[in-house]
Amino acid sequence: MTAPQQEALVRRERLLRRRAQRRIRQAIVASAAAFTGVLLLNREGAPADSVATTSTSAPAAPPASAPGSMSLLRPAPLAAQPIWRRPGEILKREKTAAAPAFAFGTDPRLKERHESLNRWHRIYNYSAQYRIKPDLARRIYDAAIAAGIEPELGFRLVRVESVFDPKAESPAGALGLTQLMPSTARVFEPNVTREQLLTADVNLRIGFRYLRGLIREYKGDLKLALLVYNRGPVAVGRALAMGKSPANGYETIVTKGYRGRGTLD
Repeated sequence: MTAPQQEALVRRERLLRRRAQRRIRQAIVASAAAFTGVLLLNREGAPADSVATTSTSAPAAPPASAPGSMSLLRPAPLAAQPIWRRPGEILKREKTAAAPAFAFGTDPRLKERHESLNRWHRIYNYSAQYRIKPDLARRIYDAAIAAGIEPELGFRLVRVESVFDPKAESPAGALGLTQLMPSTARVFEPNVTREQLLTADVNLRIGFRYLRGLIREYKGDLKLALLVYNRGPVAVGRALAMGKSPANGYETIVTKGYRGRGTLD
């Protein structure tokens, strides 16, 4: 979605919100006017057929309008109540079957637009925070959500691994935004090629899926999962078997200031 389309969507959302607020105000004013009219009629001694009574007798049928005359449609009246009540006393009102029911905010289209606006708001925030193009921020954000990891962790990983360069290549042969080794990538997608790993969507999809699997394998230990992602399972396993710490500073750089758990579930 381009910036002009985003602005048009925001303007339409504001217009729909103003229309809903105007309808609510009109309904409140109409209800207040009807209630005030009933009170005034009771105080001025209006005819009995114009005011609802609390008796148990059946209501009389409204008089027929004369030909050519204008008939006024009156709202269902409320039971006569005094204007003032003692503290603690409840003002009881009759419930009418014709009471309007407003169902604002239940339109699934409005909910979908609201979720879309929130999504783009987060994407633009990440774009400004990491000083990257909105299109790349969108790809990273969507790939992280699809893989089940927190977008903030995804952006941190890509920044450390490739500095947001989709064509990045390391001396060891790691490729793309998440610096995947082709052998590791083929564990998840056996037919993936080197050229495909240099495209943003494929690289992010496999890289974030690999990271999500490591977090699950090490039972939520995010720092250990990041070390395995960076050093490989063999090197980390050898260090742990020798009673040494596998830490090399990589996990500290990625998680500095990060308060999340790494995954969305």
